[in-house]
Amino acid sequence: MSLDVLVVGATGQQGGAVARELLGRGHVVRALTRRPDSPAAVELAGLGAEVVRGDLAAAASIEEAAHGADAAFLLSDSFDAGTDFEVTAGVGAIDGLRRAGVGHIVYTSAASADRDTGVPHFDSKAAIERHLRENRVPHTVVAPAFFMENRFFGLRRTDDGWLLPTPMPAARALQQIAVADIAGFVRHAVEHRDDVLGERFDIAGDDLTGASAAAILEQVIGEPVRYAAISPDAPFLGPDLSAMFRYIGRVGFAADIAALRADFPDVGWHTFEEWAGPQDWQHIGAKPIKAVPTA
Repeated sequence: MSLDVLVVGATGQQGGAVARELLGRGHVVRALTRRPDSPAAVELAGLGAEVVRGDLAAAASIEEAAHGADAAFLLSDSFDAGTDFEVTAGVGAIDGLRRAGVGHIVYTSAASADRDTGVPHFDSKAAIERHLRENRVPHTVVAPAFFMENRFFGLRRTDDGWLLPTPMPAARALQQIAVADIAGFVRHAVEHRDDVLGERFDIAGDDLTGASAAAILEQVIGEPVRYAAISPDAPFLGPDLSAMFRYIGRVGFAADIAALRADFPDVGWHTFEEWAGPQDWQHIGAKPIKAVPTA
């Protein structure tokens, strides 16, 4: 059955993947964006999405866009405007969706955000999750681990090959997930509302050390790739990401990867090797080390 789904942040990495996944399954997608004329929005329109103007910071615009929708995909972000704004905007968006009568909100959080981690952008997402629960809004929380796509921002060329720097201890395995699998899981949640209503899922597709990731990339790229552990307190990371890497370096994520694959086979889970193979690594070139958030 075709469902009508509002996708908030449809021109971003996660939202775009979710919109394309839903369109590919024949669902009606309302792609909410601040810039309907952006290339990403135009591309979604070409795929059949209804592009609507809206802003996460303006709950009224989300409410207006959501009227008549069966479900909504909601994400929040703290890295542009801070965690206080993230909570305010996320809570406002949820209230707007509730007023619009949306019957199912799929909120994307972060793995372990419900574990009192002390990581600022995990704690802000936990606050939004609490608002969903305490106000009995019909919802499902999807909580991804580290994005495999983040490897694009760390890997760089050197004089003797490639370097994969990561602010993690060499022996600590890192749970990670392809953005396509996040989209697949969200699509499953939308299509199977009654099975996942009120549930929270930490999701990941693979679990491997930095050295293992480097070995896989070396095979894929065909050139030497060396893993290098860097300090989680490196100044370029900033306090929020430093706190995140200290936490996952000390504790790690806790998604049950085997159970996820068994219970949700239609997601199409990727291992890191399966994800890395088709990627175009050669465009990266020599770039400064950079990190991006998990969610």
